[in-house]
Amino acid sequence: MKIRVGMGYDVHRLVPDRELWLGGVKIEHTLGLLGHSDADVLIHAICDALLGAAALRDIGYHFPDTAAQYKGIDSKILLKETTALLHQHGWTIGNIDATICAERPKINPHIPDMISCLAPLMDIEPGDVSIKATTTERLGFTGREEGISAYAVALIEKA
Repeated sequence: MKIRVGMGYDVHRLVPDRELWLGGVKIEHTLGLLGHSDADVLIHAICDALLGAAALRDIGYHFPDTAAQYKGIDSKILLKETTALLHQHGWTIGNIDATICAERPKINPHIPDMISCLAPLMDIEPGDVSIKATTTERLGFTGREEGISAYAVALIEKA
């Protein structure tokens, strides 16, 4: 068996008049994330971790923000397509470990719903998805509530 590890990172600006989607879950908040798609930083970081582990470049290569078909797209579709691409190359997903960095809103109450949403999209068990939340203690752009970032690590396996 061959295993690989990949790391992903994403950040989007918080703006008014946008919905806030994290981990495939809509979260009520006064601000949402700005992006070409729904700007789900957690899913984007996971996609990059998976693609990187498989040496398949990055999310922008496969789903460019210059392509009209991805305008406003639900990032769950991107994760499902990323998973299918890995399967086409003979990889399965072992596990995901991710961290969301945000001052507000509180993320912890939404983590079980995120895990329930994301695991089936990647054809893995909920116990194979770890999502954590942290603040930056009011430091940097996250601390000033200008944006939200996410980090993800993925383990993939090839038989």
